[in-house]
Amino acid sequence: MNQENQFPNQKTIIDKEVSWDKTQVIMSKTNAFGIIEYANEVFIDVCGYEDYELMGQPHNIIRHPDMPKVIFKVLWENLKNGKNFHAIVKNLAKSGRYYWVITDFDIARDENGVIVNYFGRRQAVPQEVISLHIEPLYKKLLQIEAASGVEFSEKYLIGFLEEKKRSYVEYIKELIYEHEKAQSKFAQYEEEEEEEEHRGFFKRLFNR
Repeated sequence: MNQENQFPNQKTIIDKEVSWDKTQVIMSKTNAFGIIEYANEVFIDVCGYEDYELMGQPHNIIRHPDMPKVIFKVLWENLKNGKNFHAIVKNLAKSGRYYWVITDFDIARDENGVIVNYFGRRQAVPQEVISLHIEPLYKKLLQIEAASGVEFSEKYLIGFLEEKKRSYVEYIKELIYEHEKAQSKFAQYEEEEEEEEHRGFFKRLFNR
């Protein structure tokens, strides 16, 4: 989306993708406020930060300026309510390059039921899904946020999804599923009942 510009932390934004092994799973653990407490080696390799640079930092240290704020608003609303959420996110590496992932979370609570940690898993997203569907949508949401604010960005997103007759998670699931089915990777899903296929898709995607 953007070419080269400056983010508030003075990092130069480079419109090139990070080269990484997209079969790997990026993992992190944060506290209830999104402060990083653990990052696996894949996370460190992909984002380019050392582990000591990540510990104690807010997870938005890797937030890319091409990401609409409304996506994180919806993501955090779900997580704070104890609901896992699958979002497609463009992240910013220390180098200024980007990488796209889809999220998956486990939510840990204390003995009183209060959320204390989020365990995040992230995997690569097919490039065709991003180029054909996600980038155009996110660019539109960013334009609306710049012109009218997050409130109207969210209203647009709601209307967009209502037209699709899908929730956000259902929409991105369908995009990835249809892409992978076309690639014959998930051909065995075709004979499953729709409800079973829908419930199990992300578990299969994240090997859970």
